[in-house]
Amino acid sequence: MTPVSRVVSEAVPGAPKQDPILVVDGLRREFGGLVAVDIAHLEVQRGAITALIGPNGAGKTTAFNLMSGFDTPTAGSSSFDGHITSEVSGHRLAQLGMVRTFQLTRVLTRLTVLENMMLGAVNQIGERPWTSPFKPLWAKQDEQIRERAEELLVRFKLDHVKNEYAGNISGGQRKLLEMARALMVEPKLVMLDEPMAGVNPALKQSLLGHVKNLQAEGMTVLFIEHDMDMVHEIADWVMVMAEGRLIAEGTPDQISNNRAVVDAYLGEHQGTSFLEDA
Repeated sequence: MTPVSRVVSEAVPGAPKQDPILVVDGLRREFGGLVAVDIAHLEVQRGAITALIGPNGAGKTTAFNLMSGFDTPTAGSSSFDGHITSEVSGHRLAQLGMVRTFQLTRVLTRLTVLENMMLGAVNQIGERPWTSPFKPLWAKQDEQIRERAEELLVRFKLDHVKNEYAGNISGGQRKLLEMARALMVEPKLVMLDEPMAGVNPALKQSLLGHVKNLQAEGMTVLFIEHDMDMVHEIADWVMVMAEGRLIAEGTPDQISNNRAVVDAYLGEHQGTSFLEDA
């Protein structure tokens, strides 16, 4: 059974999923008098590739920040893989198996690419104050972490720059590094904030392949994207936000023909396909 066939029975905002890995209820974020996010209900299907789209200013990244523990909601609750996570920090969520990347890549520029990778692993014995002075206690685990990091760098074609400072590699390579580093957690859910933004066409195809591989390896993917060609190519399901609210859900083809989505993207300019302008 394909992910599409088991995502949902009805394409409506907040529709229930067969086996949701992420659920939010009444998620709201206010900044002074401005309501940036106001999502009544949202579910992400386990094992599917789900796209979160919407015009600029729709609240997509803010919603990502709330769901991934990088911001605190004004109201509402969320759960991940059965755990209540409304006030759980990002690093704790990573230990539970939820990781995310950022629209503007975040790497430690004065550490090497390999060192950045190794820092991504969780539950490192050598990071504990009471064990860090005693290398025999963590040397074996450290070597295992290094081996996994090097394997991922080969997979993402970054092994040739593993000893370079992360601040010296290209923006596209930083995108690859962030995705590779996320896999050091061995996650259940990978959240990608505009993974294709600012990358050249060749690298875009490489990133598309990596996203598909995540699903093939049993991971769930939730990503923000403006490139509708990419959404059509890899997304099983699409959620649409506008003015902080979830206004539509469905397959890519259903969303392409959804009047509410066209209105949200184009307003009164109804003669143009929103797929060309998104």
